[in-house]
Amino acid sequence: MDIQILRALLITSIAGLSTTVGSLIGLFFKKESTKFMSGVLGFTAGVMIGVSFFELFPSGLEEIGFLKSSIAFIIGFIFIFIIDFFIPHEYIGQKERINDQTDKRLLRTGLFVAIGIGIHNFPEGMATFYSSLADLKLGIAIAVAIAIHNIPEGIAVSAPVYKATGSRKKAFLWSFLSGIAEPVGAVTTALVLLPFLSSAILGYLLSGIAGIMVFISIDELMPVSKSYGYSHLPILSFIGGMIVMVASLVLLK
Repeated sequence: MDIQILRALLITSIAGLSTTVGSLIGLFFKKESTKFMSGVLGFTAGVMIGVSFFELFPSGLEEIGFLKSSIAFIIGFIFIFIIDFFIPHEYIGQKERINDQTDKRLLRTGLFVAIGIGIHNFPEGMATFYSSLADLKLGIAIAVAIAIHNIPEGIAVSAPVYKATGSRKKAFLWSFLSGIAEPVGAVTTALVLLPFLSSAILGYLLSGIAGIMVFISIDELMPVSKSYGYSHLPILSFIGGMIVMVASLVLLK
């Protein structure tokens, strides 16, 4: 197999399996720092918005032009919205802690969250894989952003399952399975879609990926970041994420 494909698969796998980091946090820490979680989610949103508008969309624009890039961007946005609409998922499991639900309800919630996250992670795996093939440095930047936002997803899976069952193995397993959907998406893309890849198709994909990233940022990351009750921290973290993304793109050029 081509070394570029292997690298892209490895990068995607690392990003997807970062849910296990969140799983460990959910298992071994009774209560994560709300200030830290608010800041890191806002920061990740800034990174994703930055990479979308300063690298992904311009790259698509260069390949296929403004109109086609814009259409692909909107299609990507709508695509992930449809997935989120029919298969919603909670990020941190806040409702369970607030309402003190029964163990049975917690277990069901944790498993549904795992399934939902797994389905959401599949197109993210495709996005990371394609971006890594187009530009390794760009793929790494996207993988880092996705890895960071996968950590609270791991917490959302492992915490309720562990509280319901008392089994660290079961909680870790479900978190692992939700994260592995990302490299599965990458492998599927490599085996099925890669033979049809061209510069024009790559332009559509990069623009569509930008739409996916923007949706994740404004629909999931920023609302959850603000839900912790810090009024300015999410915005300041968002700005910090954009600055870091721009600086990294300048340095990597």
